[in-house]
Amino acid sequence: MSPPSPTDDSSRHDDAPALTVAMLAYNEESNIRAAVTEMVDELRGLGAPWELLVVDDGSSDDTGRIIDELASAEPRVRAVHHPENLGLGGGYRTGFREARGTFLIFYPADGQFPPSIIPEFFAQMPELDMLLGYLPAHERRPIARALSFAERVVYRVALGRMPKFQGVLMFRTRLLEEIPLVSEGRGWGVIMELILRVARGGFRVRSAPTAMRQRQSGESKVQNTRTIAANLRQVWALRAAVNAPSSSARPSRAPNPPPRD
Repeated sequence: MSPPSPTDDSSRHDDAPALTVAMLAYNEESNIRAAVTEMVDELRGLGAPWELLVVDDGSSDDTGRIIDELASAEPRVRAVHHPENLGLGGGYRTGFREARGTFLIFYPADGQFPPSIIPEFFAQMPELDMLLGYLPAHERRPIARALSFAERVVYRVALGRMPKFQGVLMFRTRLLEEIPLVSEGRGWGVIMELILRVARGGFRVRSAPTAMRQRQSGESKVQNTRTIAANLRQVWALRAAVNAPSSSARPSRAPNPPPRD
């Protein structure tokens, strides 16, 4: 497979990897080793330079130690540690700031999304600025489908038409330099703001179906009623953010409190 051409991403350094995978982990000691090992095995066959950025979001279990051990064994794996839990929003912002690749994709550390998605997405990126994954209805349990439908209704009322998205996404990191983001908070608001601004800004966006697997252990920190309720509460703040004048926006790579490397 020929790697995507970064010729229109001149802001990237010549020695930068083509792809950064940012894996977000919080108290995933039972899953993180297998998730990183499987990801590295997949990336070794990508056919283009890559890096795996593993973000420990202030875990209180053994996740951080395991990440450091894995990073010491593979130079293309980088560990970043938040001194305290910053939530999804903090993880996304750290990925924005730390990514060195021409393209960036975020992955959870629970192993639910197979790494085989990455070469499928990567192969499409020469003609795209952003590729959004979504889950076909048959991939989800009835309760998950019902919750997802409720979310979509609220989003449509508050935000208007949105691109199809559930799960993982890949995009050109130069978008973070071109599009100021203003969303704050711990939730997904900052990534949803990016998606909305890209989709409405005339960039090349596509949605594609992806697979999803069962967690091997532990409980999902995203697919549960508490997290979905919290996300719904952020919708109105997101609506205000995407309608804010661009002059009031902060740079998209504005830092969290500095992580502990």
